[in-house]
Amino acid sequence: MLVQEEDYLFDTEFTIATKTIHKTCDQTYGAVNPPIYMSSTFELKDVDSFGKGYFYTRCGNPTRTVVEEIVAEIEQNNYAIAFSSGMAAIQCVINLLKEGDEMLAMDDLYGGTIGYLKSIAMERHGIKVKFVDMTNIDEVKNQMNQNVKLIFLETPTNPTMKLTDIKELCQVVRQIQNNVIVAVDNTFATPYLQTPTELGADITLNSGTKYLGGHSDIIFGTLSCRNKELYDNLFKISYLTGGCPSPFDCYLVTRSLKTLEVRMKQQIKNAYILAKYLEGHPKVEKVLYPGLESHPQHDLARKQMRAGGAMISFYIKGGAAEAEKMMKGLELFTMAVSLGGVESLIQIPAKMTHSGLTEARRQELGITQNLIRLSAGLEHVSDLIKDLEHALKDI
Repeated sequence: MLVQEEDYLFDTEFTIATKTIHKTCDQTYGAVNPPIYMSSTFELKDVDSFGKGYFYTRCGNPTRTVVEEIVAEIEQNNYAIAFSSGMAAIQCVINLLKEGDEMLAMDDLYGGTIGYLKSIAMERHGIKVKFVDMTNIDEVKNQMNQNVKLIFLETPTNPTMKLTDIKELCQVVRQIQNNVIVAVDNTFATPYLQTPTELGADITLNSGTKYLGGHSDIIFGTLSCRNKELYDNLFKISYLTGGCPSPFDCYLVTRSLKTLEVRMKQQIKNAYILAKYLEGHPKVEKVLYPGLESHPQHDLARKQMRAGGAMISFYIKGGAAEAEKMMKGLELFTMAVSLGGVESLIQIPAKMTHSGLTEARRQELGITQNLIRLSAGLEHVSDLIKDLEHALKDI
C-alpha cells in the first residue's frame, strides 16, 4: 500500500528531533553523549553543602537530570521527574491526595492503574475514586464538586482507544473547582503526538518503558509540569517514596529519545497501513484506530493529536476461540504485554492486561474476549500483513 506522509500524519511540520539530540552534550569534556554517573552518593565540599546540588542519587543524579531536561522540553513543560516505572510516576501523582479527598478517573484505564486505584488508593489510603467516561464531558461535569482534587485520564485510552477533549475538560472542571489538578497519562500518544499541558492539563505522565525507551529493555516512568509549587510537591513525594531510576536506565532513555521521532513516524505509518488492512478484512468486525476516518472521534484526534498513533485495537468476528486461534497462528508478531518497542507486539486485553477486571466490567467497557490489541513495530509492513493474513485465514 503506497501512502504519503500526509495520509498518516495530521501535522507534517512538527518536530522534536533536534531537541532530543542536542541536549545531551557533556559540558565538561565535550562528549556527544552524557556520562553515566554510577554513584549512590556524592562528596560534599562542606557540611553546609548538604541538600544543595547532588548529594544522594535517590534525590538526584547528573545522568538523571539530562533525561529530565529533555522530557520537560519536548513535553513543553518547565520541570520533569524521572521514575523507576510508569506506575511509580502514577503513585507519585495520587500521593498528592490525602484521606477523604476525591478524584475522578477515566473509566477505561490501563489495568495496572485501575488496580492501584482500587487496591491501594481506595482500600488503604481512603481516597474516594469515581470512574467516569470522560468522553462525555457532561458526565464529568455532573460528577464534579468542591472535594474533587484530582482528575486522572488517558487519551487515547488503553485498550479501546477512546479520546477525551483535554482542552474542553479542563475548561469545564475549572469552572466548578478552580484548583483541581488534571493529570494526563500520555503513554499512547507520547510528546511527539500530543502535549497535554498545552491544552490545559497540569501534569503529563509517560510510561517511559514504552515509546520513550522504545526497545523493550528498560522499566521507566516520567512526569512533567509547568507549575513550580506543584513540581516541588511532586519532587518531595518522589524522593521520599523512593521510586527513582538507576543512572544506567536514565542513560538508556536519553539514548532512545534521540530516535523517538524517527521511530514514531515509521511505527505510525505501519499502524495506519495495518489499520486500513484490518478494516477491510472480512474476518475483522471492527477496528479502533484514531487515525481512521471510521473512528468515532477522528475529528477530535485531528484537533489535539498530530497523528493517530501506533496502537490498534480490533474485534475479531466470533469470540474467545477465534481470537485465541488467530493469536496462535501468528509467527512474526510477539504475544506479549507492553508496547512501543521496535518489535510488533499483540495481546488479548481480556486475558492479559485487563484480566483483573470483572467480566461484567470488561463487557461494559467493550473489552470483550474477541478484542485484540496490537502495537506496531518497525518491521517491514508487508511482512506484518503477511503474518496477519496467515493467522486470519484459518479462523
